[in-house]
Amino acid sequence: QVQLVESGGGLVQAGGSLRLSCAASGHTFNDYVVGWLRQAPGKEREFVAAISWRKSTYYNNSVKGRFTISRENAKNTVYLQMNSLTPEDTAVYYCAARLRSLSSSVSEYAYWGQGTRVTVSS
Repeated sequence: QVQLVESGGGLVQAGGSLRLSCAASGHTFNDYVVGWLRQAPGKEREFVAAISWRKSTYYNNSVKGRFTISRENAKNTVYLQMNSLTPEDTAVYYCAARLRSLSSSVSEYAYWGQGTRVTVSS
């Protein structure tokens, strides 16, 4: 089992940037695909991006070109660099992990952090 802790959320103006971090502990970090998923007020949780231990990546089309996911396996940490933020990006962002392949399916992520809130003002 792997434990995940997010950090880096906050309030930012539209057009600004934030970098989220996800620190993992427990099971061998390299075994896991790590994803970022988000839930906006009144909406269902949705996939944002994911990265494999080999650093293959997969993005939701709505963030492609604006967000970058990366990982430092030696530090057991995954990052989400978010640029050109818009109010539509306002949500609680969760780090989550699963074994095996990249996936955009929320239900396929077995381990979750507690979330970090991102608010983008217009």
